[in-house]
Amino acid sequence: MERISVFDMFKIGVGPSSSHTLGPWRAAQQWIKELQSEISFSRLQSIKVYLYGSLAKTGIGHGTDIAILLGLSGEDPVTIDTQLINNKIQQIKIQNQINIGGIHLLNFRYEEGIIFLKEESLPFHANALRFRAELKNGLLKEAIYYSIGGGFVVKEGETTAASLQPKVPLPYPCDVSDELLMHCLQNNLSISEMVWANEQSWRTISEIKSELLNIWRVMLECLYKGVHTSGILPGGLNVNRRAFDLHKKLIGEAVYSNIEEWVKVIQSKRPVFDEMLKWISCFAFAVNEENADFGRVVTAPTNGAAGVIPTVLMYYICLSGQQVGDKEILKFLCVAGEIGTFFKKGATISAAMGGCQAEIGVSSAMAAAALCECTGGTPQQSLMAAEIAMEHHLGLTCDPIGGLVQIPCIERNSMGAIKAITAAKIAMEGNPTLAKVSLDKVIRTMWETAQDMNHKYKETSEGGLATNVSVSLVEC
Repeated sequence: MERISVFDMFKIGVGPSSSHTLGPWRAAQQWIKELQSEISFSRLQSIKVYLYGSLAKTGIGHGTDIAILLGLSGEDPVTIDTQLINNKIQQIKIQNQINIGGIHLLNFRYEEGIIFLKEESLPFHANALRFRAELKNGLLKEAIYYSIGGGFVVKEGETTAASLQPKVPLPYPCDVSDELLMHCLQNNLSISEMVWANEQSWRTISEIKSELLNIWRVMLECLYKGVHTSGILPGGLNVNRRAFDLHKKLIGEAVYSNIEEWVKVIQSKRPVFDEMLKWISCFAFAVNEENADFGRVVTAPTNGAAGVIPTVLMYYICLSGQQVGDKEILKFLCVAGEIGTFFKKGATISAAMGGCQAEIGVSSAMAAAALCECTGGTPQQSLMAAEIAMEHHLGLTCDPIGGLVQIPCIERNSMGAIKAITAAKIAMEGNPTLAKVSLDKVIRTMWETAQDMNHKYKETSEGGLATNVSVSLVEC
């Protein structure tokens, strides 16, 4: 099977969707790079992009068109100034030109350049897109890509995502969680220690530490920005940002000068249970309101579920009453990332393939296992926590209203975080040897459930809430 790093599970990007925004963005970048290696851009006559399946049906709401235009323009989701996205898109539409790869201006009409084939699908995956370049001599250059969830992209004819880490032998390879447990028990390792050893096959210790802490820094900045931004989310649903008002009620008149001081103020609150639940919702809302507003987030393992892991990690840092430093944060992210790999290998992390159980359910399982280990749980208890969290997300549908990652997606992140914390606490008090369901079995069940699920509940906006609430969408 694939050897997947925690850095494959945690990707820095732009919302609102890892499979419908980040993936197509990366696909466009990759295609432009390959095209440039084959021809001079001066030979281009026109470029068209065809969207199939779920990408076509919910592409406008998820910003798929925006992502593709930015990717074709040579912009990168990790570094782009998100405040300039709307202006860049409007400029393309008004001028009827696109700067291919950031180096060649090409005539391009948005209405003709991106084609939504809502009644057509390609067999490999529900999220498919075809890039077509017509040259001045009449020849065509084409390529098909699939956005398979979590920002992973696979080109037609290839079997694995090009973004995966290089294939190297790992000291503790594991394709299923039972193999992870075997390594931990035989070598007297915690899950995070085993993951740390594997990650050193790809990176130095200092690189692992700095890159993981940077991932947390991006999560934290997203949280901070989210609780300090008010207004209405774009797209036409007129959803009010709630994190701002909720945060103001919770923080009171506290004054802080930077993010670190803000965290200390929250830690000093030591809230009672009712307020703790409000803080959890505040954190989750903050991240996913940023995600819905084309803000910078970290796939964890997807953009639509980006709020669960940072919310549970903030709970651990600020509200659990424990002393938490960089060492504990690194441990948390290592465990969470590793648990996500088992779902990627054994099932899916794409809502277009598995419904929302593949996003919120997976993120909740990842967070539950991480919190369990960080609060003293054994490897057996941590796997039990992940299983409990996923078990109670089985069958969760993906039915975003208007194809926007807003309703019910934002609130679902809060619910996923609360379930993760509850699952970790249940596992800490439980005896894993008496558990009736293993993590591997629940992953297998999740995949079987995904295959049985009616297609209209898999990110198509053709069922559930999406058909019972009428909306009028507006373009970015």
